[in-house]
Order: sequence, then C-alpha cells, then structure tokens
Amino acid sequence: MTAVAESDRLAMRAALDEARAALASGDVPVGAIVLDESGAIIGRGRNERELHADPTAHAEVVALRQAAAARSDWQLSGCSLIVTLEPCVLCSGAILAARIDRVVFGAWDAKAGAAGSVVDLLRERRLPHRVTEVVGGVDERESAELLAEFFAERR
Repeated sequence: MTAVAESDRLAMRAALDEARAALASGDVPVGAIVLDESGAIIGRGRNERELHADPTAHAEVVALRQAAAARSDWQLSGCSLIVTLEPCVLCSGAILAARIDRVVFGAWDAKAGAAGSVVDLLRERRLPHRVTEVVGGVDERESAELLAEFFAERR
C-alpha cells in the first residue's frame, strides 16, 4: 500500500472545499485541483453539470481547463490531479489527453470508476499515455460521506 503524503492530504482538503461548493448549484459534490511540479494549485474545479447544463462539466475537466489556461498549454506533464471521487471514463480520457502524471483520489466509485474499480483506463498499457502514479482512498471516508449525504437527500 502506498503511504499517503501530508501534501496529498492538504491538497485533498482543497479538493473537498471545491466539492462542498458544488452543492450551491445542486451539482454532485465532487471537487478537483491541479498541482504544478512545485505543488502550487494551478487549476480548481467542481462539478458544474447542473449549473451550466453541460454533460462534460465534471470537476476534473473544469480543473484541467483552468490549469491549461494558466499554463497556456494543454500539455500538463509534471502535474498532479487531486479529486474527491475516482475519475470516470470521461475524466480519465481528459486526464490522459492532458498528459497528467499523477492522480490522487478520495472515494472509490464501484459503478463508474476508471482508475481501478470498474476499469483502469489511467494505466492501460495499450494507450499512448499512462498516468505514472495513481493513489486512491485519500480521505476516502470524508469524500464518500459527502456524496452519500447528497444522494440521501434526493431519495
């Protein structure tokens, strides 16, 4: 098992703040941040599908867009993405397209996870790019509880 660095926990705190902010627009509370090589936040995102009526406005995609704009470059090699929920297939594709090197996530997604739960797209050897390191389960309980509370209110 990979030891969780304190810097990952601090970064997850920022991603959880983004997830909570998604609640204001009625979006599923998922948050993401992109860190550059020095550990500075260069992109923030939260689910905005309801807010913008955009099926691609997942937290990871929003954060990747912001990071690419900050760098004026779509290639985010050397960067890490921290997200509160295991990336889905859409987000994993965006992560691979952006050339992200490292992904850290909170809760596992047994229904749609593409970083090891349902499929492992991020490390698929047949693809032209792979994420070098994937760390799951960082602050998993807090991420999962936030999602569980959100869905419990809607049932």
